[in-house]
Amino acid sequence: MAVNPRGKDAEDLASAYLKRIGYKILERNYRCALGEIDIVARDGPVLVFVEVKSRRTARFGTPQESVNPSKQRKISLIALWFLKEKRLDDVPARFDVLGIRLGSGGPKFELVRNAFDLAVWQ
Repeated sequence: MAVNPRGKDAEDLASAYLKRIGYKILERNYRCALGEIDIVARDGPVLVFVEVKSRRTARFGTPQESVNPSKQRKISLIALWFLKEKRLDDVPARFDVLGIRLGSGGPKFELVRNAFDLAVWQ
């Protein structure tokens, strides 16, 4: 399966930004049977699952708004899989969403730390 070039570019920008603000990138595009998480990183002692969303315009809302409850549940399940696979059940973790606006003035980043709680299917 081919990677979306625009999505990969946004993830490259996201990784560079996160490194600049002190995150240590552990994995990019972590995949399992349930799906994919864009970036897994460390922010100090905390394991962070980062969803990256980019937009060229605000026509359809902010990048962060696209991480709806359904997407949050999916990311949560993938994160649980990651933690179990890597035997990191006792490590503190959180979910961040990094929105990137791609405009003529260069990328603008908006990081929402602890954007949502662990969400599970009901």
